[in-house]
Amino acid sequence: MDSRQTETLAVVIPGMRFGPHVPLLAYASRIATTRGLRSVPMSWRPPAEKTSAELGPWVVEQVTSALDKLSGAQGGSASLLIGKSLASHAAPVAAERQLPAVWLTPLLTQAPVAAALARATAPVLLVGGTADTLWDGKVARSLTEHVVEIEQADHSLWVPGPAAGSAAVLGRVADAIEQFLDQVLGLSAQTPTG
Repeated sequence: MDSRQTETLAVVIPGMRFGPHVPLLAYASRIATTRGLRSVPMSWRPPAEKTSAELGPWVVEQVTSALDKLSGAQGGSASLLIGKSLASHAAPVAAERQLPAVWLTPLLTQAPVAAALARATAPVLLVGGTADTLWDGKVARSLTEHVVEIEQADHSLWVPGPAAGSAAVLGRVADAIEQFLDQVLGLSAQTPTG
């Protein structure tokens, strides 16, 4: 049997402007790999003429296609989605496939995203900031008990003041992702490989 057939994957989905290797996604990806998942970063270039709200169907198509290719040609199966902002338009895919997810700064003010998250049967972690106009903490807490809300953090999870404060936020988010994977999903850290 090809060993890839038994691989479990963490699919890392970027936001609108930056790829899958920005610090928030890079840390989340590394956390997943230290728990035995193979991280598969997606890359894309969203159509420039569309707004984030208009890109929902495009995101669903991109993520569905990527997951189908991974389960077919590459012999792995997604067991976790990790996405930033625009990626949260893939919440319907996660709900349909019963995949747990980590959504960083999800678009909770956009009704299709919130509705898809409400249909989720697998656990989800939602992370956002109170200064982000696309985040709604009340909605987040109505959707899941796994919420990290950062006071004064913007859509990039930066907080006012020295950069060290925003670096501390990154650490807080990393801790929350580790706890979510360990305690909620039942994964455990393995020996680091370097």
